[in-house]
Amino acid sequence: MQKTSLKNELSPKDFRRLSDLVHGEFGIKMPSSKKTMLESRIRKRVLLLGMNSLRDYCDYLFSREGLNRELVHMIDSVTTNKTDFFREPAHFSYLTNTALHTLINDYGAGIRKELIVWSAGCSSGEEPYTLAMVLSEFAKKYPGFRFMILATDISTRVLQAAKLAVYEEEKTYPIPPALKAAYLMKSRDKSRGLLRVVPELRKLVEFRRLNFMDHDFGIREMIDIIFCRNVIIYFDRQTQERLLNKFSHYLNPEGFIFMGHSETLHGLNVPLISVAPTVYRKME
Repeated sequence: MQKTSLKNELSPKDFRRLSDLVHGEFGIKMPSSKKTMLESRIRKRVLLLGMNSLRDYCDYLFSREGLNRELVHMIDSVTTNKTDFFREPAHFSYLTNTALHTLINDYGAGIRKELIVWSAGCSSGEEPYTLAMVLSEFAKKYPGFRFMILATDISTRVLQAAKLAVYEEEKTYPIPPALKAAYLMKSRDKSRGLLRVVPELRKLVEFRRLNFMDHDFGIREMIDIIFCRNVIIYFDRQTQERLLNKFSHYLNPEGFIFMGHSETLHGLNVPLISVAPTVYRKME
């Protein structure tokens, strides 16, 4: 009986309730084309909670208790978290060959003051740890260069994985061998095929949960560089513009924002200018 009821689809009314909730609370578009995906991911929560139907789940989610206890788990279920080490490698070349030198020359970022980089939408940690490797290598050439990395995501599930910093070996293939040898350590049980980021690198990254729809991000530091790649594609254009203006508020004058190659700022009223493909700089 339970299996039969779990095959029920979301009613049009319940789908609208859920899509409106996801958009209103988290800014994420949930068009009708994603109805099947939404049903599939929610069914896992239905089974885990021992409920009989998607309708029961929706009724619980919209109750006072559900909004307090289940909302965070629901968004964990429906968000897409796709990332890799050294994803879009041209960005890291531009970072070390151009952006860092520019910021050092302009106002001593990393030398007179600690350089702060924000990985916004960090998923399971591959991006911030890639940044930590790249910046650590840069620091070897520039004595006294200091930095910290803030990494945020809305999903508590991926943040837990990111903090643990354990990855299957095949996930680490994009890492250059010299960096892999320097910054990852193998599991004692070689048959498991797991690698973990070394403690020295892990301590350079601070993970926080953050909802881009929050009025106050709770960030008190001014940011020098923001990596927000393949994140805003899940928002409508109005939300994208509002979010990028909020990012700019936290960005130091002439700081850099790195976006995903599938994203464009064309037509958005934001204080950012293009300086390289999908790389932007804040205008003073």
